[in-house]
Amino acid sequence: MSPRPATATHRAAPRPAPRARTAQRRRVDALAARRAAAARRRQLRRRRAALVVTALLSLAGGGTLLAPTFNDAVQEITLPLKHEDIIRQQAADKGLDPALIAAVIFAESHFRDQTSSAGAKGLMQLTPATAHYIADKSGGVTFETGDLSTPQVNISYGSYYLRYLLDKYEGNTTLALAAYNGGEGNVDRWRSERGGQLRVQDIPFPETRTYVAKVQQARRDYRTSYAAELGL
Repeated sequence: MSPRPATATHRAAPRPAPRARTAQRRRVDALAARRAAAARRRQLRRRRAALVVTALLSLAGGGTLLAPTFNDAVQEITLPLKHEDIIRQQAADKGLDPALIAAVIFAESHFRDQTSSAGAKGLMQLTPATAHYIADKSGGVTFETGDLSTPQVNISYGSYYLRYLLDKYEGNTTLALAAYNGGEGNVDRWRSERGGQLRVQDIPFPETRTYVAKVQQARRDYRTSYAAELGL
């Protein structure tokens, strides 16, 4: 399979000069810091919501009876799962772990249909250029960019790309996830600079390093919490 074309979020750019690399690293670090701060704020809001619900249950005297329902509600916030039928279908069709697909969706969009500032769309945050490339390769002759808001199409194309990356990197999930977030060109360069090896802690981009660790942890959580729903 030929490599995917460069996109706004996954581009194989020429290696910049040292000064340019330093400036680029500062921009990447600043972006990662802003996103990390936003994630902390979201986590704080969830904790506050959980405390409010707990207090209401205690006041109502139904804390014990409603505990399972409360726990389910909290899980839906902290580790949501939707479209599990599509996830199971695509996992079987493309030979993927359904928990891995769910974990990528969780890290990319928290199961919300949205468009990023870079133009990536839908549950698995695919750019239009990537999606049209996949459509050409997979026979999606009627595909239109607006179809990325459809869970079936978005998860199908995202799973196709994930399968492609796993094949390219010989089943190495760390490399595949790093490429999904940081771009194949960057991953190939990082590997080359390190003699062909790349561990999570070796990833130079803080955002990509955090992303890979987040997906790997979420994959374990989905396997534990949603084994039945994911057909595991």
